[in-house]
Formats: sequence, C-alpha cells, structure tokens
Amino acid sequence: MAFNLCFFNKGSLIFKPPKKSIWWLRMVVLMFSIVCGVYICYVSLRQISAPSSGRLSRVELARPCKNPRIEPSEKPFLHYPKPKTFSRAECECNPVRYFAILSMQRSGSGWFETLLNSHINISSNGEIFSVKPRRANASTIVETLDKLYNLDFLTSASRNECTAAVGLKWMLNQGVMLHHEEILEYFMSRGVSIIFVLRRNLLRRMISDLANSYDTNAKLLNGTHKSHVHSLEEAEILAGYKPTINAAMLIANLRQVEEMVTKALEYFNSTRHIVLYYEDIIKNQTKLIDAQDFLRVPRMELVSHHVKIHRGSLSSLVENWVDVEKALAGTSYESFLQEDYKM
Repeated sequence: MAFNLCFFNKGSLIFKPPKKSIWWLRMVVLMFSIVCGVYICYVSLRQISAPSSGRLSRVELARPCKNPRIEPSEKPFLHYPKPKTFSRAECECNPVRYFAILSMQRSGSGWFETLLNSHINISSNGEIFSVKPRRANASTIVETLDKLYNLDFLTSASRNECTAAVGLKWMLNQGVMLHHEEILEYFMSRGVSIIFVLRRNLLRRMISDLANSYDTNAKLLNGTHKSHVHSLEEAEILAGYKPTINAAMLIANLRQVEEMVTKALEYFNSTRHIVLYYEDIIKNQTKLIDAQDFLRVPRMELVSHHVKIHRGSLSSLVENWVDVEKALAGTSYESFLQEDYKM
C-alpha cells in the first residue's frame, strides 16, 4: 500500500493515514453510547421516584419514635397513631394509650366519662357501639376499633395532636359478651387497657334504668328524652317518676345482672385493667387519681356538669317499696335496701 508524503517547512516528515473510514467501528461506538444513555436515564428516574415508592413508605411508617425513659413493661401499651384525617404535627412522637370503659347502663359510666374528658389529654368517645351495624359481627367491631384507636373516629370528645389516652364507653350488652373471645384477643394484641365502671347497689341501678326507659317514650323534659341532665330543675322533673318494680322477678333480674358482671370480669381478667365502683368514686375522690395514674396521664382536677337525678333514700324513689322490701328480705340482696351513700 502506498502512502502520501507531506513535507513542512521545518523539514518534518508526517505519514498521512488512508482516507477510507472503518464504518463498523463507528456503529459499535454509536450503539454503546445509546445503551449507556438509556441506562443513565433509567437510574435517574428511579432516584427521582424513590420517595413515593411503596417500599420506602413502609420503611418510614415503621420508623419508631424512640424514648429511652420508657420501661420495657410499658412498651406494649404505648402507640404512635398516624391518623388519616389530620396530622399530629409536633406530637407525632407523643405516645398514646388505648383504653375501654366497660360498664352497664345506669352505672355511673356516663358521669365518669365526662370526668375523664375534662382532662386535656384524654379522649373518650362515648358509646360508639350503640349503633348496631358497628357491632354486627367481630369484623365490624375490629374495623371500628381500628378507626377509633388510629384517632380517625371524630367526635366532640376528640383531641387533636396531643392525645395521651384514647378510648370509648362500651356497655356489656353491646356485643362485648357475645364476641368476648375476639375482643379479648384484640385487646391483648393491641395493648388496650380496661376500666370497669360498676355499681355495687344493683337495686339503685335498676331503679335508674326503669326510670330512664320510661322517659324514652314519655319525654318528660319538654318532649325531649335525656339520659343525663345538667341542672337541678331537670333532675327533679325526671325524679318525679317513681317506677313500679316487678317484685316477683326482682331476685331473678338482680341475679342476671350480677352474673353478667361476674362473667365480664372473668372474660377479661388477663388484660391490664382496673375496677372502679360508682359508690366508691362518690365517697372517695382519690379514685379519680387512681384512674389517671392507670392511664399514665398527668394528674388534674376532673370536673363534670352532670347532675344526679335519683337522690335520697330508695324508699322515696319506688312506687311499691313495701313489695320490694318483702322480696329482698332475708336474701343476699337485702343490703341493697339500705342507703349506701348520701348526696
């Protein structure tokens, strides 16, 4: 092959390569450049979209709020909800305790709940299972509880952001006894604490229950039914009705209530719980301190605007008191005839 010789003024000799190009080499370089460009674009897109990926979101949700001062025994009862309806903002890492007030109608649980709700860090959301579809089966109960304890069940008692304890008032006849196994499993797995609010004098509870049932239809307060009142005038109007008790069924009815309470205490004995009696709270205000300590919230003076309806001796509250006395005389329930506290 012949080469062209080029001479410059300084006498240097340079060989000039042939003009014919190697086309296949250029194609290889071009293809390599294309592949590299595609790969770089792919990696860049992955980095841009990474914060919204499901994998990273799960890692962020699992990020614990660390508090070295928390005792290991307390950790199962501390939770860090991430509500969908609002942001907890600076309180995101403030732990929340779950609780449930288990009781029976006319046992003082409504009054007790208003006392708890006067605490700035407690949110008790009432009888949410009085709505039957919510307690239709175990699945609907769990679904409702999940929404409540995630702080997404909004009621007038809801505390945004810095809630330290959230719960509900749950009557024993609102699915608790029927689905007690599933509810116990839920309480144990989710670290839910139970506050039993009960009444020692079941006869007083019965009188209050009968009067409340009567007013459901009678609506003595200007055509409005009220289970709880906030004035002495309203209380006196409702107390004006004196129920007549079925003396023949009195013992059986008292025993039925007593057995239900006993079973409830037995069913949920393995949970973290406290038992408070209405009469004890009235006579000893330190019981409210016990409740606050149980929920691990700062101690505060708790107040309620509820006014007691049925005051004074039982004999003044029942239409057929003589029949009631005869029915209970000599039985294990005779002590219910005595006035157990003064108001």
